[in-house]
Amino acid sequence: MKITDEPAEVLAEGKYLRLISQGTWEYADRTRASGAVIIVAVTPERKLLLVEQFRIPLGCHAIELPAGLVGDIPGEEHEALQIAAERELLEETGFTAAEWQWLMTGPSSPGLCTEMITLFLAKNLTREHAGGGDHTEDIVVHEIGLAELPQWLQAQHAAGKAIDPKVYAGLFFATQGT
Repeated sequence: MKITDEPAEVLAEGKYLRLISQGTWEYADRTRASGAVIIVAVTPERKLLLVEQFRIPLGCHAIELPAGLVGDIPGEEHEALQIAAERELLEETGFTAAEWQWLMTGPSSPGLCTEMITLFLAKNLTREHAGGGDHTEDIVVHEIGLAELPQWLQAQHAAGKAIDPKVYAGLFFATQGT
């Protein structure tokens, strides 16, 4: 295995991302956040909460697990992972959870970016409001039964929507009895 000792060069930097070249690699480094959280939220009725929103890089709607950045709010740069997960679940879906379990932490796309994601299982949910995200988002919340989820996702894909593969990881964790 060859590990480069070549220095990193910043090719471009925007408000939220930095593009870096190092050896033969080009990759993205997220700025203004310390990571991301993804929530596998299961209702008492054994439904998985999913969110749908238009994603500009894809040019279509995407079906995803509720998620968000950690430490991206000014003054909250050292925000705890679970606090960020609680905030994002409420903001995007309108639900709170009485039970939280850390599932895993790993790279979101190891050949493309430096971002690390942390998955949490959220259970014992209570609906507080309709959800839908903040003023910059237009999120549709879906509650899909775990048994129906594979067929529902197939229908969404056939309708031209992008399915985030992490949804399938969420289905795995939701059905493992964790």
